[in-house]
Amino acid sequence: MLQTEEKPNNEIVETAGAASTEGAVSAEAPVITEELAEMFKAGVHFGYSRSRRHPKMEPYLFGIRNNIEVFDLEKVKVKLDEALAFLRKMGEEKKMVVFVGTKPSVRDMVEKTARELEMPYVKERWLGGLLTNFTALRKRMDYFEGLKQAQKSGELEKYTKKEQLEIEREIAKLDRNLGGVVKLKKLPDAIVVVDPKDEKIAVREAQARGVPVVAILSSDNDPEGIDFLVPANDSSNASVAYLLSRISGAYKEGLSIGALKTEDKAKK
Repeated sequence: MLQTEEKPNNEIVETAGAASTEGAVSAEAPVITEELAEMFKAGVHFGYSRSRRHPKMEPYLFGIRNNIEVFDLEKVKVKLDEALAFLRKMGEEKKMVVFVGTKPSVRDMVEKTARELEMPYVKERWLGGLLTNFTALRKRMDYFEGLKQAQKSGELEKYTKKEQLEIEREIAKLDRNLGGVVKLKKLPDAIVVVDPKDEKIAVREAQARGVPVVAILSSDNDPEGIDFLVPANDSSNASVAYLLSRISGAYKEGLSIGALKTEDKAKK
């Protein structure tokens, strides 16, 4: 029997006794593929208790095992494939994607994934107006970049030690708030969010500016308005790491496709 290896929080019981593969895969599709087995092993199928369920997430749920709701992995796969196809297209066209995840359990993985793709990310706190008031925030980023350049060039040495210390503290604060998004020179072409319930301001701003939203969301989320939703465990390290690796892989695949198309055009 398949097992997952870690417990994302007190409400999610990640043991084989909490669910069998039959309890996470539709009866209409009893064949367990390698992909579904990987998803099961990562604990992608675990939601929260029924009392926390958002009613609009019910279509993606299979049932309850040990008081924990279980996602139907066949349905998860369908939605994941849709999201991956979109991100593959983003990669092919070299589009800018911002990764957002500020929960302590996911923020390092979000940063790692974004850095691998050389994309912007938000892991500490979403700055209100990042999308809806981008011009003003961009000016703040330019100011931050100017301070860092002055620090690097030694220009700050003309100030007193006290003034240098104050500037360095300001740089550290700006780096914490803006460091992940400083390369964002224009509105992004999409955002990838882990747990939109936690990142509701980011989602709201993206929707207001017409920026597509890809979201990994558990059973307590409202999926309304999410362009590409992946109904899945959004708290477990193993689950989020698995899904982000698939997302990263799809974008990289898109980059390769785009590069091949460029080469073919150059040869003609």
